Amino acid sequence: FREALNYGAEGASEVKDLLGAGGYLKSRADVDGSKIALWGGSYGGYLTAHGLARASNLFACGVDIHGVHNWNTEIPTFAPWYDYAKYPAIAKKAFESSPEYFVKGWKSPVLMIHGDDDRNVPFSESVNMAELLRKQGVHVEELVFADEVHGFLLHKNWQKTYNATFEFID
Repeated sequence: FREALNYGAEGASEVKDLLGAGGYLKSRADVDGSKIALWGGSYGGYLTAHGLARASNLFACGVDIHGVHNWNTEIPTFAPWYDYAKYPAIAKKAFESSPEYFVKGWKSPVLMIHGDDDRNVPFSESVNMAELLRKQGVHVEELVFADEVHGFLLHKNWQKTYNATFEFID
């Protein structure tokens, strides 16, 4: 998917692979289709959020670790010249490629994990998504690491992340 046509902010085509994998798992006799969970960090968090927003009927829950939820918030991190108001066609496509665009379909519980000093994916991404989800009655839990960056510098925070992830999924 890394080099797929129309991936990321240009169409989120890679989400088709995620949905296909979920459907495949659900079809297997050796998998309890009601207990399929998603989890991932950064781009994996973006895909987790997409899966939960677009297929809550397929994914029972998820753990979104510093994931992108709205490309229009994320793009300026890597392209400082980008201003969504100046590029309405790009901004429209970017938003339609974002989990936030599909938020109304999100019903599955989620644990969001984020460091509040993240300079790759703004902390506000998790704050805003959690607020939107709570307004529509979705169960949201949060684990926030004070003064922590995108790649979690402290080993203890990685340990807390993995422990919280597996506890939440269980």
